[in-house]
Amino acid sequence: MSDILTIADLKELARRKVPKMFFDYADSGAWTESTYRANEEDFGKIKFRQRVLVDMSNRSLESTMIGEKVAMPVALAPTGLTGMQHADGEMLAAKAAEEFGVPFTLSTMSICSIEDVASVTTKPFWFQLYVLRDKDFVLNLIDRAKAAKCSALVLTLDLQILGQRHKDIRNGLSAPPKMTLANIVDLAMKPRWCLGIAGTKRRTFRNIVGHAKGVGDVSSLSSWTTEQFDPHLSWKDVAWIKERWGGKLILKGILDKEDALMAAETGADAIVVSNHGGRQLDGAASSISVLEEIADAVGDRIEVHMDGGIRSGQDVLKALCLGAKGTYIGRPFLYGLGAMGKEGVTKALEIIRKEMDITLALCGKRLVTDMGKDQLRR
Repeated sequence: MSDILTIADLKELARRKVPKMFFDYADSGAWTESTYRANEEDFGKIKFRQRVLVDMSNRSLESTMIGEKVAMPVALAPTGLTGMQHADGEMLAAKAAEEFGVPFTLSTMSICSIEDVASVTTKPFWFQLYVLRDKDFVLNLIDRAKAAKCSALVLTLDLQILGQRHKDIRNGLSAPPKMTLANIVDLAMKPRWCLGIAGTKRRTFRNIVGHAKGVGDVSSLSSWTTEQFDPHLSWKDVAWIKERWGGKLILKGILDKEDALMAAETGADAIVVSNHGGRQLDGAASSISVLEEIADAVGDRIEVHMDGGIRSGQDVLKALCLGAKGTYIGRPFLYGLGAMGKEGVTKALEIIRKEMDITLALCGKRLVTDMGKDQLRR
């Protein structure tokens, strides 16, 4: 543990411990992966102003996201197949987030179900919704999230059509993995992962199997999911989802100012400036490069959050300076989970917290909520 100082350290440890198809699933983008790379690289172009001889005592990273108090303005992003990075992954990550004091967001395409996560947490978590063709199933998902007392619904807008991720196709991604010769050889080199998965009943998409019409087992799941993403999703759908949900609503996948202005008209509580981690439209702008324009346009009307490319506490602060009220991390916590389970998720959060705290001080600020454009070199 003492040798793990950065998110990159956790990534390399996860690479050694997680089967290739699942590590690649987390660590890849669409097509040429240019947007995936830009998400990280564009943070490096942003520079802080170093300030000296200011009182750095009594610093605080506490803030709020959609009115909820958070230990720092960082939430765990919704990520599919989290339970394939480590056995019972969503449950472990949710517990780590709760103990740390930050929100956890469960994906529709999770391995552990809404009910599984609710069974091991005491505080409300957030649920991410994909709008699928089977509207009865979507309505049931919303109702299950309400029954689990989820405190926010995160509606993903940018997956009407699935982007092509070459690594997933070449690896034959599936949950659980198919027993091909290549997979058997790979799994044989990951004995701890195999023991963990063998010791749990959670090995496929438990929000779907047994809940969606015609999906009673794993064999019927693949054909169902490929047909279900709905290209007809439009702005008018936000209204009925908002009405059915009745609680706080976050719209995820905004990357253009015009879409942000339309989102602000829906009555949603927040938007997430996001390009799906570079996994949808390759060649799109990085999230951080469009954040300021979007926040300037709608930040006084709707809360602005951001995800994509955050690999450090400094990245979080840069996003806050450019107008984000909160941020999300996906890959960093997945690397931690794959590397060391729940302890690894906590370690990822601790790394980001320490980097935020030190940077905050060296920028001459004591409260994270005071970070703004004047802390950046322009």
